[in-house]
Amino acid sequence: MAVQSEAALENALIHALEQMSYEYVKIEEESNLRDNFKCQLEKHNRKQLAEIGREHFTESEFEKILLHLEGGSRFEKSKKLRDLYPLETENGERVWVEFLNKKQWCQNEFQVSNQITIEGRKKCRYDVTILVNGLPLVQIELKKRGVELRQAYDQVQRYHKTSFHGLFDYIQVFVISNGVNTRYFANNPNQGYKFTFNWTDKDNNPFNDLSLFAAMFFDKCTLGKMISKYIVLHEGDKCLMVLRPYQFYAVEEILDKVQNSTDNGFIWHTTGAGKTLTSFKAAQLVSELDGVDKVMFVVDRHDLDTQTQSEYEAFEPGAVDSTDNTDELTKKLSSDSKIIITTIQKLNAAVTKQWYSKRLDEVRKSRIIMIFDECHRSHFGESHKNIVNFFTNTQIFGFTGTPIFKENSKNDRTTEEIFDKCLHKYLIKDAIADENVLGFLVEYYHGNEGVSPDRKAVCTRLPNSFSTISANPPLTVSLTRYLPCRMCRCSFVTIRFSRN
Repeated sequence: MAVQSEAALENALIHALEQMSYEYVKIEEESNLRDNFKCQLEKHNRKQLAEIGREHFTESEFEKILLHLEGGSRFEKSKKLRDLYPLETENGERVWVEFLNKKQWCQNEFQVSNQITIEGRKKCRYDVTILVNGLPLVQIELKKRGVELRQAYDQVQRYHKTSFHGLFDYIQVFVISNGVNTRYFANNPNQGYKFTFNWTDKDNNPFNDLSLFAAMFFDKCTLGKMISKYIVLHEGDKCLMVLRPYQFYAVEEILDKVQNSTDNGFIWHTTGAGKTLTSFKAAQLVSELDGVDKVMFVVDRHDLDTQTQSEYEAFEPGAVDSTDNTDELTKKLSSDSKIIITTIQKLNAAVTKQWYSKRLDEVRKSRIIMIFDECHRSHFGESHKNIVNFFTNTQIFGFTGTPIFKENSKNDRTTEEIFDKCLHKYLIKDAIADENVLGFLVEYYHGNEGVSPDRKAVCTRLPNSFSTISANPPLTVSLTRYLPCRMCRCSFVTIRFSRN
């Protein structure tokens, strides 16, 4: 059987994008890229130009725009992409130039081109480029079927060293594919191949084939949303990060509930799946919604309060306010602070002690969205009841890696009873399949005796979060957790996690 060539793969992708209403534009080299950018930028900003009776930028005005875009690092350019530029026109008027519509992300101008030649230290031709409002924001590197995908990734790294410059510094996302395996990653050359991800559906089924990936990921509204909302500019490391698909779907579910209902819910994502980034993005985007007064991120220990504040600050300094004590919490709740991090203990004291609660009479009716960390803990007693009963216009969402079911409940109350239904799942079996976490060895015991082979065969239906067993190669045991067996009468299932 003939192997599909790289050229055939490229042509098929371009055809698919054209069928999805992308405009194909022939760009051979940098001067063509510049001319096309001017045309697309004028088209995207036609309303702003019309306000001053214009349809076009003059050459000198466009040079100002190019000069503005030229300076700074890759990270700083990503900020410029998302900001408005105050252009002073030749006749002294001001036009706020928009490079990316972040709020109505479908209303950007999408184009596709291929084999653009750029000369840096070396002359290079890039396979397929997606342009948004004339800027190259997505670069796709293809290899023919049968070629290891890592070669496409290494090719991108060589481009970083030898040719990427100018407007190509505005690339936000790379996609690599050999037709049967397709992955995406942020424009961060220091992360490494392990930070390339498959795109999946909501149930974590991957779209490996390029045609399926393109149909889902390159949908104009999906791609516009990913670039506008789900690229994180990490201030601590001065780099770009992109959310993984399960993080994207979790945040989207929370946003949908806040916008379209008063329902609560919880996110079941296994330990090590990047819960902090997911919760930060959820809190950030929820806080921007119309009608939401405040977002509270609630942890159950002071050390987690400090840790979460530090991690949030790394994503975006000043985005959140922490609270050192209950008095400060009540002040923050009554202030203009949009995102507040606190502990469940301080929040409980604020709503139960009259000295504090009387200051919150106006706040208690505000639209407050609460996001609880580790929602399998500390939410089955009086503190949680006090909090949700005090605030009269709140929605609650929880994150957990180990939800409480009837089988492992100590007081017959479950996570679902407290937070309503699970909105999204990313379990240990999914994380192992994605190589996001290490595998672990599962052994079965009946008291102090080993379980016979026939008995062990019965005892195989563990809670879903432990439904995948990985013991190849065998790993060193460093931690043991005991779970009551759900499906047979043996005393315990011993799960021995390992880290080499």
